[in-house]
Amino acid sequence: MLETTTKVKELEKVVIRFSGDSGDGMQLVGNMFSNLSAFIGNGISTFPDYPAEVRAPKGTLSGVSGFQVHLGAKSVYTPGDKADVLVAMNPAALKVNVNNIKKNAVVIYDTDSFAKSDLDKALFTTADPFAELGLGSVQQIPVPMTTMVKSAVEGTGMDPKAAMKSKNMFALGLVCWLFDRPLERAIRMLENKFGKKPTVLEANIKVLTDGYNYGNNIHASVSTFRIEGHASRPGTYMDVNGNKATALGLVAAAEKSGLPLFLGSYPITPATDILHELAKLKNLNVKTVQAEDEIAGVCTAIGASFAGRLAVTSTSGPGLALKSEAIGLAVMAELPLVVIDVQRGGPSTGLPTKSEQTDLLQALYGRNGESPVVVLSAATPSDCFDMAYMASKIALEHMTPVILLTDAFIANGSSAWRIPEIDEFPEIKPNYVKPEMLEEGWKPYKRDEVTKVRYWAIPGMEGFMHRLGGLEKDYNTSAISTGAANHQKMVDTRREKIARVADSIPALEVMGEKDSDLLVVSWGGSFGHVYEAVEEMNAQGKKVAMAHFNYINPLPANAEEILKSYKKVIVCEQNDGQFAGYLRMKINGLTPLQFNRVEGQPFKVADLVECFTKLLEE
Repeated sequence: MLETTTKVKELEKVVIRFSGDSGDGMQLVGNMFSNLSAFIGNGISTFPDYPAEVRAPKGTLSGVSGFQVHLGAKSVYTPGDKADVLVAMNPAALKVNVNNIKKNAVVIYDTDSFAKSDLDKALFTTADPFAELGLGSVQQIPVPMTTMVKSAVEGTGMDPKAAMKSKNMFALGLVCWLFDRPLERAIRMLENKFGKKPTVLEANIKVLTDGYNYGNNIHASVSTFRIEGHASRPGTYMDVNGNKATALGLVAAAEKSGLPLFLGSYPITPATDILHELAKLKNLNVKTVQAEDEIAGVCTAIGASFAGRLAVTSTSGPGLALKSEAIGLAVMAELPLVVIDVQRGGPSTGLPTKSEQTDLLQALYGRNGESPVVVLSAATPSDCFDMAYMASKIALEHMTPVILLTDAFIANGSSAWRIPEIDEFPEIKPNYVKPEMLEEGWKPYKRDEVTKVRYWAIPGMEGFMHRLGGLEKDYNTSAISTGAANHQKMVDTRREKIARVADSIPALEVMGEKDSDLLVVSWGGSFGHVYEAVEEMNAQGKKVAMAHFNYINPLPANAEEILKSYKKVIVCEQNDGQFAGYLRMKINGLTPLQFNRVEGQPFKVADLVECFTKLLEE
């Protein structure tokens, strides 16, 4: 590599967006770059943004796939509103992202893919796409990537057409140079991925290195950027997305409880990766079943729960609808069950690759009869681990289905995560029957009268033979009952059992300027954007407080006290106001304001700041 003098800019944070055709490998490049950055101690937040079509025509607007990563010297909580750097592999990628980049952004593009035929596919009407899009102020870095990749792989034995699949590595090498990333670490990642394909590995390493060297050779016209890593708590860190963190949280709960983990699931975007991750872990006594449909998936999990397993089923919104009757069975049988719902855009098939928070009311009430369940939500990709663990703990200790809501944004997005020690997490103590209960006349629905949790007898325990079912049972005898008074008592008992979970969950905390007149409320994956907006306003001297809900049913015990102590409360969510309406119903006299977007995309921090500022000024 050449010894050169390069202009270096020190930054606190930066946003990079990789964009191209679905087959250009933008998700792989984005993930590799994120891992490199997490390794050196940067805070990261990512946002994969890909089309729903399996493979749209090459070079067209509908086929553009993107991956955005936000790097910070300190912790970051969103993938950023707009990109400082855009890597555009073709004209369609440039056009689709015109509103996703800053006015003075750096745009790296493949000049070989900007021929007239490529411009025509992207519906440009002139020969200058930058001028046509009004991008005169961006810093252009034209790179003949295709030509240079062809040159790089000569002599490696790779088929020229196959070699073009490594063009994304040229872009990665160039961006690694631009942001002073360790190329050696990237090479080790490639060795792990292509170790069994030496020809492919050699070609990718050569292309990656050539991209890095190309950046060195254009140093005079382009500034490089340095974002220092921050001091972290000692430990092992990794870049983890929400689905993987969810899977690992379930495994940790199984280990802590001493129960084998069972997942009965049916593939559905964007939840399928949970099934994929757990299927790899047979050595940890994890069993997975890819069922023939959503109903079979949840029913196999209910059977595993009855047999004494930590039982889980995973899905997205359409699948949650199909599972509703079986979840009602688990409510009536009072069996522990964890249901993971990775929310996506609806109704029906809707926007399967986009993100929303529109399943909340379905999770709370989407079953026949009075069938209360615990509902939790995860805030960030790494928080999916904690909430999957807590969902398992609550299900096992309170003998109830627990629905954990994540969403496509945090499920596919990633953040830097410190692998925790298992001793850091609370014990999990299922409410098992005790041998002395046989002498007391044990029945299947005998329960702890303080918590209202029924005792759990595992089939095979001597003397505890029993059956459960979907018909109502007598409170005292556990025999089938259709009595009016008994049904009322059992409905009240199941409701009270869920309400008393509030005694064992964390209190609601207030962040930001606690003595503000304005409290901003968020839940689920909207946390990062709302948090950054509140932090930005507080840094400007504008007092704003924030409360985030991970626990939705039941609400934290102090929720009413906190929400009623502020003059103005605004609830921010990616739906038309489901949580706001739920709070109005649960807390008498509360009339929160609302900030709602249902666009299939995460919030923009700038939009939130504008809204909150107006409320303060009114």
